[in-house]
Amino acid sequence: MQNYKKVFLAAAVTLAFSAGAMAETLKMGIEAAYPPFNNKDASGNVVGFDKEIGDALCAKMKVECTVVTSDWDGIIPALNAKKFDFLISSMSITDERKGAVDFTDPYYSNKLQFIAPKDKEFKTDKDSLKGKVIGAQRATLAGTFMEDNMPDVEVKLYDTQENAYLDLTSGRLDGILADKYVNYEWLKSDAGKAYEFKGDPVEESDKIGIAVRKGDPIRAKLNAALKEIVADGTYKKINDKYFPFSIY
Repeated sequence: MQNYKKVFLAAAVTLAFSAGAMAETLKMGIEAAYPPFNNKDASGNVVGFDKEIGDALCAKMKVECTVVTSDWDGIIPALNAKKFDFLISSMSITDERKGAVDFTDPYYSNKLQFIAPKDKEFKTDKDSLKGKVIGAQRATLAGTFMEDNMPDVEVKLYDTQENAYLDLTSGRLDGILADKYVNYEWLKSDAGKAYEFKGDPVEESDKIGIAVRKGDPIRAKLNAALKEIVADGTYKKINDKYFPFSIY
């Protein structure tokens, strides 16, 4: 009888452990204001390239994932405060950010390019931009580029990319510098039809990674899952849903 109880108890513990492992849930942090990479649909659900890549990675890691949204300005502090487990929100890998978080391998490559009205001449060299008012999102590579490289340009920084577009269409900006693929999406919209890319990309080596807390072993699991979704075609399927070209 005693042995039977021990066996029963061991089986119950094993079952409970297995159920707990199966029920593991991770939280992924997303800004949800940066289409087509992340935004909300009409029902308030988070959608976009980042969300779908995150879901695919979670499926490979055999964990359930939920989304936690955060304003861009506080998104790294929110990660480090453990409000979510990893941050997949089109974040550029920079040396400054590496001081606060660890990054996975890049999951896509980005370029920075200006947009401005089609009917206005807009040269992108430093001298031609002198005196112009250019918009960019705050705490992004585009914003940093403008502040570091265009001292004679009035740079207006915005809490969201959408607010920058609103000021462009209202005539308060001469142009915008932003991620090429975000601009690409906006130029297809009704609001963006009167605008176009200007000049060549000013930055072509921008790599986008998933941020995790310093030393978190989830980084290795995410990297392994990323390799899997690239190898089995899952990544390409998601890429092709949003872009007619590869951004990997």
